Amino acid sequence: MTPNAAPSLPSSPHPSSPHPSSLASARGRVVVITGMSGAGMSVALKALEDLGYEAVDNLRLSLVTALLQQADPTRRPLALVIDSRTRDFSAEAFVEQIESLRERPELEVRLVFLDCGDEALQRRFTETRRRHPLAVDRPVPDGIQLERSLLRPVKLRADVPLDTTLLSIHDLRRILAAEFRLGMQPALQVFVTSFSFRLGLPREADLVFDVRFLTNPHWDPALRPLTGLDPAVAERVAGDPDFPRFFDRLTALLEPLLPRYGLEGKSYLTIAIGCTGGKHRSVHVAERLAAWLADQGIRVGLSHRDLDKGASGTP
Repeated sequence: MTPNAAPSLPSSPHPSSPHPSSLASARGRVVVITGMSGAGMSVALKALEDLGYEAVDNLRLSLVTALLQQADPTRRPLALVIDSRTRDFSAEAFVEQIESLRERPELEVRLVFLDCGDEALQRRFTETRRRHPLAVDRPVPDGIQLERSLLRPVKLRADVPLDTTLLSIHDLRRILAAEFRLGMQPALQVFVTSFSFRLGLPREADLVFDVRFLTNPHWDPALRPLTGLDPAVAERVAGDPDFPRFFDRLTALLEPLLPRYGLEGKSYLTIAIGCTGGKHRSVHVAERLAAWLADQGIRVGLSHRDLDKGASGTP
């Protein structure tokens, strides 16, 4: 759909559309996606559509009531994108609409707000040569600041705020799948990622552990070009005299915490392990931690955010 086109209300689902009994709910689920232009709203909407939601992009506020009268979220949940592209958008009207929907006992309404750093947003618009919806007659940075100010009251009311500055498309889809998966509620899923402190903390991290105190393989010329995935580097990191005690205490800390997160209704937990370059120590520790979690019967995912970003000469 083009950015300024008004959406049509969805017709009855195609016979091949998924309507398993697991999609039904006592309360109709409605997920509203909004946020900064360029922060990934289209990706988020597609991710929810792939999960079985009926997706509507660029919905005008004035059409929300009509849509809910026609659609039945108890049979198939709805995912809506409502943002500053729409002609009748205002933060006050948006907040009023969301609060009105939340008061309806037959609906379960969740508001997702996608944010992103100014530099990353400007780069995305420059690289794609897209026009910012609020910068038609002004520079892109001005449009970004105008939109950020406009959306501030909306962001404060978000149930799921997500910063996509350092998230890949895959990461964003993974986080949304864990948060909005349909059917039976899954057990807590843990995601472990290594990262470089030089490149910033993972903004989606719930728990962050700093392993820069461990022996750094970077200072060994033979190990410098390798990574924490290589046996020689793994042996060097694990051979630090303080590593066994550190790892035992790390797992002892996590062991009682993880069930409590599950009891609190949290479906997704991100644990970030950082070192200076994100190439050696953090990678090995993340690998070890993910293996330990899997041994505990916990659903775990693993990635190494900065493994291919660091310069070879940086520790």
